[in-house]
Amino acid sequence: MNDNFTFGGEIVWRPTDEYVERSHLTRFMQLHGIGSYEELQARSTADVAWFTDAVLKYLDIRFRTPYSQVVDLSDGIEWPRWCVDGRMNIVDNCVDKWAADPAARDRPALVWEGEEGATRTLTYGELATEVNRCANGLRSLGLGAGDAVGLFMPMTPEIAVALLAIAKIGGVILPLFSGYGAGAVAMRLADAGAKALFTADGFFRRGAIVPLKPTADEAAAQVPSVAHLIVLKRAGNDVAMQPGRDHWWHELVTRQPAEAETADTAAEDRLMIIYTSGTTGRPKGAVHTHCGFPVKAAQDMAFGTDVHQSDTIYWITDMGWMMGPWLVFGATLLGATCFIYDGAPDYPDVDRLWALAEHHRLTHLGVSPTLIRVLVPHGDDPVKRHDLSAVRFFASTGEPWNPDPWLWLFSVVGEGRRPIINYSGGTEISGGIVMGNPILPLKPAAFAAPCPGMAADVVDSDGRSVRGQVGELVIRAPWIGMTRGFWRDRQRYIDTYWSRWPGVWAHGDWAAVDEDGMWYILGRSDDTIKIAGKRLGPAEVESVLVAHPAVSEAAAIGVPDALKGSALVCFCVLAPGFEPSDALANELRERVADELGKPLRPKKIVFVSDLPKTRNAKVMRRVIRSAWLGEDPGDTSSLVNPGVIQEIRPGKDR
Repeated sequence: MNDNFTFGGEIVWRPTDEYVERSHLTRFMQLHGIGSYEELQARSTADVAWFTDAVLKYLDIRFRTPYSQVVDLSDGIEWPRWCVDGRMNIVDNCVDKWAADPAARDRPALVWEGEEGATRTLTYGELATEVNRCANGLRSLGLGAGDAVGLFMPMTPEIAVALLAIAKIGGVILPLFSGYGAGAVAMRLADAGAKALFTADGFFRRGAIVPLKPTADEAAAQVPSVAHLIVLKRAGNDVAMQPGRDHWWHELVTRQPAEAETADTAAEDRLMIIYTSGTTGRPKGAVHTHCGFPVKAAQDMAFGTDVHQSDTIYWITDMGWMMGPWLVFGATLLGATCFIYDGAPDYPDVDRLWALAEHHRLTHLGVSPTLIRVLVPHGDDPVKRHDLSAVRFFASTGEPWNPDPWLWLFSVVGEGRRPIINYSGGTEISGGIVMGNPILPLKPAAFAAPCPGMAADVVDSDGRSVRGQVGELVIRAPWIGMTRGFWRDRQRYIDTYWSRWPGVWAHGDWAAVDEDGMWYILGRSDDTIKIAGKRLGPAEVESVLVAHPAVSEAAAIGVPDALKGSALVCFCVLAPGFEPSDALANELRERVADELGKPLRPKKIVFVSDLPKTRNAKVMRRVIRSAWLGEDPGDTSSLVNPGVIQEIRPGKDR
């Protein structure tokens, strides 16, 4: 990529004896006579069947009928079959086994807070009762094995209950982002042939009520297969209820018996279809199974963020992003406490996140780099007002870090002693490809290593391994969390991941490994900018811009240029107290030129109020580029703030 690219610098955190000795990783390695992380990585990727079997046993994943073979690759690496002949419903492991254990049933399974200040706790025994009642409610509507049910709800305890209840009856979960418009919801419901939809009257954001039921009504009207809407009364706003189709949660669910049978499912039966937005065409439905997604989620949560039964983990997410199901499945498989919050993380004040961490004694806090970039300009005082002594780990995913906000989170919030477990993978991965962990050192913005069992590599354009330079992120062996393909679109799955090099998963990210073995993710490879023959990653430019005190967020794109092939256009969101000006724009252009070289001086700096982002805080650079060039931006249904596209007018002098 850019010849001037530099890696993350010096190691800033080294694991203490306490972190190492307490860790799941240390215990797992001791159980198998493994002396180092490098040895674990080599063995886990060379013998995938051994590693997967060892993880299933370590996590105490219980099967009603044991598997006869860990993995069958007879259809090729692209189509592995896992836990062959095994029968298992994941709810047996997430809920039922804990509720039946006298030592576990009274332990908190889920803690919730709403933006308005309401709180609620469910023990594992209470969670089992609620899941059973919800499962009985679904069955009373004639729903059962193989039926797809959508989740279009705010982040309340009921959304976790519904997620698990759908799995309990052998149904197929369809997580849907609560900010979708009716068209996006309808497209996904129709594609999956959904028979029912969980929704709510509305929810609270920044003190206002956001209606949800009208959007659900409009979507359901377009999908003949949807016969039932189950509606949670959350915000208390008036909504229309269609007799025969619509059912209030409190009337349908709470009156049901407290006991329910868990469906007898095959380990590889469909559990969930999670839709991800493509650059073009309809969204891709990543298919996941009972023994796939939840197991990979729990593995990463255990080995990466080191969550134990006494811990409480919160990840800022919506259920429509994979991190929502990841949080619920991972925490409950480990017997830990899952915390969820329904509201804006900086409302009514910028310290809301730190207040949540203090009040609920959160031990693990998952954030996005974008959120931290927004909080940094408000200074250190909002953090210092709160006791964060319970927090042991930060974690992050969604976007590449810039070093300055990473260091602020580490030094100011983490007091230089709490690790930031950087995490990158995807919906089709069921979690991470690369990740930090509690037994390896950390550099700013870096990943310590590939996750155990992930045969990750960085390759050049010919598919050859490279180190110390930027290349394509690939995976060379299967893993249990692999998507089982795209729903009703086998060829698109092959074209997307397996068509570049035979038998190699090409993930679509630029990555690099430095001299200390630290890994870096530098953005999507289709976001790459080529200027005067030099390949440039957006994150490199954006790091330079956000290091300026006036800039809180930035996005860089390449636009056609007759002389250079492409020219750089940068979009900047200013920090509080700064105003757009030609002088500031020129200062920022020169800053980039000084840092990265004069040929990479931006053609234009554009000041905007926000950047188009998905709910998981990924900046959608393809949308920015299309809007600037006056082209069709493609699928924008996953954007949390589609209105900002209007600020990005077709650029002059294109």
